[in-house]
Amino acid sequence: MTVLVLGDQLHPEVGPLAARPDDRVLLIEAESFARKLPYHPHKLTLVFAAMRHFRDELRERGRTVDYRQVETFADGFREHFAAHPGDELVVMRPPSHGGADRLRSIADSLDGTIRVVENDLFLCSPAAFDEWAGDTDAYRQEEFYRFMRRRTGYLMAGDDPVGGEWNFDDDNRETPPGGYSPPDPPTFEPDATTLETRQWVEDTFDGSYGEEPYGGAWADPEPFRWPVTREQALSVLDHFVDACLPDFGPYQDAMVGGEWAMAHSLLSAALNVGLLHPREVLDRVVERSHDPDVPINSVEGFVRQVLGWREFMGHVYRREMPELADANQLDQTEPLPDFFWTGETEMACVGDAIEGVRRRGYAHHIERLMVLSNFGTLLGVSPQALNRWFHAAYVDAYHWVTTPNVVGMGTFGSGVLSTKPYVSSANYVDKMSDHCSGCPYYKTKTTGEGACPFNALYWDFLDRNEDRLGDNHRMGLVYNHLDNKDDEELSAIRERASRLRERARDGAL
Repeated sequence: MTVLVLGDQLHPEVGPLAARPDDRVLLIEAESFARKLPYHPHKLTLVFAAMRHFRDELRERGRTVDYRQVETFADGFREHFAAHPGDELVVMRPPSHGGADRLRSIADSLDGTIRVVENDLFLCSPAAFDEWAGDTDAYRQEEFYRFMRRRTGYLMAGDDPVGGEWNFDDDNRETPPGGYSPPDPPTFEPDATTLETRQWVEDTFDGSYGEEPYGGAWADPEPFRWPVTREQALSVLDHFVDACLPDFGPYQDAMVGGEWAMAHSLLSAALNVGLLHPREVLDRVVERSHDPDVPINSVEGFVRQVLGWREFMGHVYRREMPELADANQLDQTEPLPDFFWTGETEMACVGDAIEGVRRRGYAHHIERLMVLSNFGTLLGVSPQALNRWFHAAYVDAYHWVTTPNVVGMGTFGSGVLSTKPYVSSANYVDKMSDHCSGCPYYKTKTTGEGACPFNALYWDFLDRNEDRLGDNHRMGLVYNHLDNKDDEELSAIRERASRLRERARDGAL
């Protein structure tokens, strides 16, 4: 038997890799993966360098590793079964929809055998989630989060939550004081394997990273900085726990120009390729809950993201695919503006977030939700177009990650996990960032030249979707404000929003 390890399952101590220590290991490096979308070069470098380092580390441990560098997974299977006739593969279930079926289909076409087992890189099994969810088609993360707290014992004092509250989100929206300087984010000097991989990415895809017309969008990224070995990933965890955790909670929603990392963990890329297990990450963070210098809102806020949100998203995706990927309940059809790829926009908040993505393949969760997804939703961008961009652009992005976050939550394309759209005017951006002070658009203006696009687009979004959203009990107040606008003001808002959409199509915002 041979253990097949996929490129997002690179943990040596879980699943069949740990259970079968004497079996051969197979890794398949398929170029076709990198051609599905115009992926950020840092994403490609991360995945392939992590796979190559994992190969070498397993061999140093004495494991027999077959490493197939091929065009497609089918080519890799064909080479393997030709070299090992009659062999059986065993693999952890891929989290992306249809992944296991595709692997079985390839094996069957080659008269091979593959056995798919549970993916141990998550804390909640499919059976446990399904028992909790029952036959519901409207999932609520807060209820699941409490279920997981009770199930795992994280931040529990008997039957009660540590600190007396389940959720300290209201304490995680502070604005950093003037001159606030967060810890420098970790970075790693690329070794020979990483340098070779980075050069291979550049040479193999010739700067195109998948397809036109946006092949050159990532033409000038910063030097590669992400962890590609387990040792490096553990050092990022150490850095977060030791240097960042105290400030993570209070400032986790804040956006400060020039401070792209703030006090965020920067662990998502390592978690999503399997270099870290969520349990070991949570254990380290929860250990600090007894430290008087670490506020409970920092620990709880992180636990909620990993134990609650990450697990929740993975299972909602599993249960609601394939319909979730195509959902578009607000009938949004605008194309994604070119500046999401090029970064050429005068909007300070949008431009700063996109430039961070172009340079590093990263922007933190509030930039993703309340700047980029918010703007796309207000503009009327198709959820599928925005999802495709997120999937291509981020180092930590996978279809199972972006689809529920972007289609389900960010654009309100589906109501399976959100009860209202996450949209706002410039007021929220101004409250949570310093972007507005240096922006050529006026945060206080709604119409007329120079008015912040978020403002007219916000009211126009509410106006356009009143039939769908007007009776939503969570949006009663904003619709009362909309009803108080007279016909002349509404006409000016609609005209301004229409012009903004035209300019966005031309890439001129």
